[in-house]
Amino acid sequence: MKSKNEVINIIKILKKTYPEAKCSLDFDTPFQMMVAVMLSAQCTDERVNKITPKLFKKYPTPEKMANASVEEISELVKSCGFYRNKSKNIWLSSNLLIEKYNGILPEDIKELENFPGVGRKSANVIMLEAFNKPQGIAVDTHVKRISNRLGLSIEKEPIKIEQDLLKQIPKEYLKDVNHIFIYFGRDICNSRKPKCDICPIKKFCDNNIEKKEKKR
Repeated sequence: MKSKNEVINIIKILKKTYPEAKCSLDFDTPFQMMVAVMLSAQCTDERVNKITPKLFKKYPTPEKMANASVEEISELVKSCGFYRNKSKNIWLSSNLLIEKYNGILPEDIKELENFPGVGRKSANVIMLEAFNKPQGIAVDTHVKRISNRLGLSIEKEPIKIEQDLLKQIPKEYLKDVNHIFIYFGRDICNSRKPKCDICPIKKFCDNNIEKKEKKR
């Protein structure tokens, strides 16, 4: 694990490198954020953003989504992976939202995890993007890879990686971590050919290629 100062420096450097880093999903309401996140599982944000305009135009609220059939929802999201299961979860969550929460998405991460199709990662994204109340860190493939390479965590399970990160990252920086790690993971620290030669935080990395070559 890194020292607090090292972690803060990593975050500050990446924020400066990617000042435009933000959520890629398009939405207007917390409910729409939840639906977009559910659709984004094993699907690119770009694909989701092509699907949601028609979906939200026809079913912009949980009430209208709940009154639709799973088949009608499926027809609009079928270009998304695992669309049948996602359609069912969207319909179930819309009904739960109406029946238990009067159509208002709760600003509570534990409550959010009770919605069909919403796990810890999705709940973290919703808390950050819909409510600007980061509670943790959504550990996706980018965050997992970068955390392991930087030595922020040696764990493989997302929940354990998140626990390690929360021990090292000051709360005031939580809202930045997901955005900048995703941008950094896509741009430089990718899975197959990380661009260690141009990495702005390579001095903090436990696995960068240049360090390994110097040790040989």
